[in-house]
Amino acid sequence: MNTIRLGIEGMTCANCSARVERALGKTGGVSDAAVNLATERATITYDPTLTSPDALLQAVEKAGYRPVAQEATLSIGGMTCANCSARVERALSKTPGVLQASVNLATERASVRYLPGSVGPADLGHVVEKAGYQVIGDDAQDPVEAEREARDRHLRALRRDLGIAAAFAGPLVLLTMLHMFVPAVDAWIMNLVGMRGFVLTSFVLASVVQFGPGLRFYRPGWKSLRAGSPDMNALVMIGTSAAYGYSLVATFLPRVLPEGTANVYYEASAAIITLILLGKYLEAVAKGRTSEAIQKLMNLQAKTARVVRGDEELEVPIGEVRPGDAVLVRPGERIPVDGRVLSGSSYVDESMITGEPVPVHKMDGAEVVGGTLNERGAFRFEATRTGADTVLSQIIRMVEEAQGSKPRIQALADRIVSVFVPFVMAVAAITFVTWMLLGPEPALTFALVNMVAVLIIACPCAMGLATPTSIMVGTGKGAEMGVLFRKGDALQSLHEARVVALDKTGTLTQGRPALTDLEVAPHADGDEALRLIAAAEAHSEHPIAGAIAHAAREKGWDLPEPDRFDAVAGFGIDAVVEGRHVQVGAARYMQQLGIDTATLAARADALAADGKTPLYAALDGVLTALVAVADPVKPTTPAAVAALHHLGYEVAMITGDDRRTAHAIAAQLGIDQVEAEVLPDGKVDAVKRLQQGGRKVAFVGDGINDAPALAQADVGLAIGTGTDIAIEAADVVLMAGDLHGVPNAIALSKATMNNIRQNLFWAFAYNVVLIPVAAGVLYPAFGVLLSPILAATAMGLSSVFVLSNALRLRRFVPPAVQQPQPSGAQEPALAPA
Repeated sequence: MNTIRLGIEGMTCANCSARVERALGKTGGVSDAAVNLATERATITYDPTLTSPDALLQAVEKAGYRPVAQEATLSIGGMTCANCSARVERALSKTPGVLQASVNLATERASVRYLPGSVGPADLGHVVEKAGYQVIGDDAQDPVEAEREARDRHLRALRRDLGIAAAFAGPLVLLTMLHMFVPAVDAWIMNLVGMRGFVLTSFVLASVVQFGPGLRFYRPGWKSLRAGSPDMNALVMIGTSAAYGYSLVATFLPRVLPEGTANVYYEASAAIITLILLGKYLEAVAKGRTSEAIQKLMNLQAKTARVVRGDEELEVPIGEVRPGDAVLVRPGERIPVDGRVLSGSSYVDESMITGEPVPVHKMDGAEVVGGTLNERGAFRFEATRTGADTVLSQIIRMVEEAQGSKPRIQALADRIVSVFVPFVMAVAAITFVTWMLLGPEPALTFALVNMVAVLIIACPCAMGLATPTSIMVGTGKGAEMGVLFRKGDALQSLHEARVVALDKTGTLTQGRPALTDLEVAPHADGDEALRLIAAAEAHSEHPIAGAIAHAAREKGWDLPEPDRFDAVAGFGIDAVVEGRHVQVGAARYMQQLGIDTATLAARADALAADGKTPLYAALDGVLTALVAVADPVKPTTPAAVAALHHLGYEVAMITGDDRRTAHAIAAQLGIDQVEAEVLPDGKVDAVKRLQQGGRKVAFVGDGINDAPALAQADVGLAIGTGTDIAIEAADVVLMAGDLHGVPNAIALSKATMNNIRQNLFWAFAYNVVLIPVAAGVLYPAFGVLLSPILAATAMGLSSVFVLSNALRLRRFVPPAVQQPQPSGAQEPALAPA
């Protein structure tokens, strides 16, 4: 029986605690449940074979309350292959109070979701240490700095061990190979020291390697064997010990061996350890490069900030900046935290957030983001978000979470890795027995060499690194492009999508109406007509009226106050401005007023066919002008839609517009399918219709009402300038405010998934092909055997190959190039009727 303590939120009285207690008591496998209202905690004793902590949490949630769970990320040192990470993951998962544990070999991190009343970070650390590994860093130390220091120590230790191993194994291998390349020198050495002296010298050199640098394989390898979960270290330990031990017997007790089999393989054990250390060193260097994206993001964080407190200007560490502080920024400095400009102006390079290369002008009231670079002017801003709440911190957290997640494609590799090393050990045993029974003389020698080759050639590391390294580099590259994958699985889901559904307002378009056209009658003055119309519309609350007024103000005009203003519900407005009678509305309003619209009717129909909203304007009872208002398409939208088509995707649009307007915009952009007249709560049904027939749908949106559709889609992409709710519901966040990130994200997902497939193919094919070769299957037909030294070389290179292939993603070039957006409203076209 296990006992856990579970924090519970939302209980307000004894009835609440009693209801939770009853709900827990009814859960199968629970023998006792006691709920304390004062401490808001439940103590539960249960049979882990009949229920699980997750089931207990669900019982609490079903009763209507919120169980308290926390998440911790542990940096773990000492893991060398997929079996290591699997063993740590199993140990953490079996710990009472741990709900979920995921260990990533590439990042060397464990993500643990646990019940804080039952287990804590210190307990999790003890579990990791008991499994034979180390938790890096402590609460007082910056975890990023701790991880960097640990990686540097690990690299230095590998370099030291490699240097020692090479210094002793090099002469040993050279002496052994002399008779093949320089027989005269070999004969001279034999005359000088004799065969016995040569063997003893080999023994000394090999012993230094075996029990010096080689100890790094013995310690974890022995622990893994004792735990019943052998790993790569165990394979190396057994293989090299077999070669070294056999040589030891042949050196000091040759009579116990069959006649003609007392051969020594000191050079094999020493060379194997040296070559594997070389492979591990190259692997560690490459793994360090896969996390460069996170390091680059972290390097963007300023270390200090210049804060004004009272009458003093203080330079304080970034961690001491608080919301509400006034912060000064000079030219060339990085903005330390997020905020709002109070005074001054400048141009800020925000490319690290949006991917847009054009500096953004900042003035009073503008939002600034921590980590971005101030280029020209100086300004003062009010800190609004600090610490973990800043945009940069959230980006780093998203990237880390995505890098630590496991996409579905890794499930096969995980299943194979879980049985891989025991399988290899079984193959090695079969190889030894087969060669002993059926091999040529000396059978023992053949059996030993081939068994060692099988143990050494097998590489679970490549399998374990194949997926996470590609995910690390791919998500890191995405962050550099302004594309944030909140989950690693989103890379696979986006790759599998066949339809990209786009919300119109705010996604395809600017999200705010603008005056696009002004047509005037022959007798009218266009500027005067627009000024009077805008003055009248300025008192209307309708978005279209606001667009007309905004266009006039953009020209620098002061709009006069109307002498009278009336809104005619469902038709338009009726106002008096500077003594002129101004009436603006749709065609039905003009008909009601008895004003003939024939001269501008054809143009109005053409504007409506283009997806714009035409309105007639009459001054003093005479038709004077036709204005058209539309939500302008973002400048980058046409190129983004074309890029999606080029990538082979069908593009759909979901909008609440009437069908005529929707189809006009779709025709203009080349959109394949339209879901028009969709009510705000109907977007989920629209996505479901697109999913019919088993099609995978990616939905792109930015508003609060897009959140359900983002969740319903197979993969949701949120425009980063949208609402927090939309971003939280999405799988992918596009930091820029336009669609150029969508084809970029899709192309990156395709490149990453192809890279993962290549890695998995190499990792599996390498083992499938070379393990039988190492076992000697080619010997009967071709007389070919694989030397253990060559096996060690191949094993080391397999991991390096996988990592190098993943690093190719850093050279990924996005297919869509962002175009800078114009600032300000679109200039209306002025043309006489």
